[in-house]
This record gives sequence, structure tokens and C-alpha cells, in this order.
Amino acid sequence: MAELLDDDRIQKALEHLPHWRRVGDSITREAKLASFPQAIQVVNRVAEIAESENHHPDIDIRWRTVHFTLSTHSAGGLTEKDVSLAGEIDNAIESM
Repeated sequence: MAELLDDDRIQKALEHLPHWRRVGDSITREAKLASFPQAIQVVNRVAEIAESENHHPDIDIRWRTVHFTLSTHSAGGLTEKDVSLAGEIDNAIESM
């Protein structure tokens, strides 16, 4: 099982993930894309990454706005898996 991050490690991680914020035992990000098809492209790319890592975010799509929420449910909070996937989600969004 993945090890939970302490509050200091979470804060340090968020310093390098400026689009993310902590909400309880999760981190979240909202991304506004130029169009609905671009939002779907980002979601599809994130789905490929998540599947390859066997770590899946909660995703909510509203027109061209996508909300991502990360938490390692099996560990009961935030782990390095979440920090890593957040960075990969940022890269997918920036590539649009």
C-alpha cells in the first residue's frame, strides 16, 4: 500500500503544482479548455495515463471545463501517486 503524505510534504508538493489545491484528503484542479473537443482530448489522455499507472482520478466535465480530484482511496488520503499524476495531468492540459 502507498504511504500517506504528511501535511508538510503535501504543502511542498503543492508549491510545485500551482493549479492544484487541497480539499481535505484530496487535491483538485479545474481546467478551462478552448472547446469541448479539447476538454475531451485532455480527459482521454489522462485516462490513458491513469490506466497505465492503475491510479484513477475523479473527473467531472462541464462543457469545456474539467475538474480533476485526486486521492489514493486505498490508503485513505494523499500519496506520491497523487502528486505524480497531478503533474502528468498538468502536462496533458499544457499540451493543448
